[in-house]
Amino acid sequence: MVVAPKTARVNGIGLSYEDAGSGPLVVMVMGTGSPGRVWKAHQQPALVKAGYRVVTFDNRGIAPSSECAEGFSLADMVADTAALIEYLGAGPAAVVGTSLGARITQELTLTRPDLVRCAVLLATYGRNGPMQEAISTGERALIDQGITLPDSYHAAITAHLNLSPHTLADDTNARDWLDIIEFSGQDRSPGVRAQLQLHAGEADRLSAYRAITRPSLVVGFADDRTLPPHLAKEVADAIPGAQYGEVAKAGHYGYLEQPDEVNRLVIEFLKRTIT
Repeated sequence: MVVAPKTARVNGIGLSYEDAGSGPLVVMVMGTGSPGRVWKAHQQPALVKAGYRVVTFDNRGIAPSSECAEGFSLADMVADTAALIEYLGAGPAAVVGTSLGARITQELTLTRPDLVRCAVLLATYGRNGPMQEAISTGERALIDQGITLPDSYHAAITAHLNLSPHTLADDTNARDWLDIIEFSGQDRSPGVRAQLQLHAGEADRLSAYRAITRPSLVVGFADDRTLPPHLAKEVADAIPGAQYGEVAKAGHYGYLEQPDEVNRLVIEFLKRTIT
């Protein structure tokens, strides 16, 4: 079934979202530079089938949501998610985020626990290490200096940083992923650049997360080079009572590489948590 996108006017901007299924509300928050439709490859259909109402959306910075090219803060993105849940009028919601989307989810769970029934945090982090700082600085510099990598090289670097060596060891899989990434192009829009700015000098938030009170599931991906699983484990250790699971043979795109295992972990957690 094709679900037509809608636009919610919330928090002073327009957020493009899709609403599918029925049952308890699950809101899904995507990571840096990616549209909400990425969830539709595997997670959204599985959650709808499992009996949930699933809302995916494009974060500010990702068209057709407002790009806000003048810049914005993480707090703005947290407020966007909160306002969307309020707009839907079906909260509190189970909130699922990956990467930057998980960071947004953590902050939302901390500041607006009234809107969050439980949280699922994929490939997350509470602080940046030296490698994360270096990669983030380099990504911003490429855009600011007007440097465009050759498409094939950009695809190779993206695959290397975000996919498991087990995925790339199969030549057919590797070629397919390289083709997908190259076809997707290099998004250098002002909105994406504004999202990348959020990673400049990010604060260590691990101690703050000790005040989170909502049930939380943290999932690390064993072969994640972008945000290694020890960073996710730190978040799980910080949140009181949080559960931790780790998915083997999965990189930063683990929800695409190992969707069955990711979906199993998420759905089992939701079934245990939402009564």
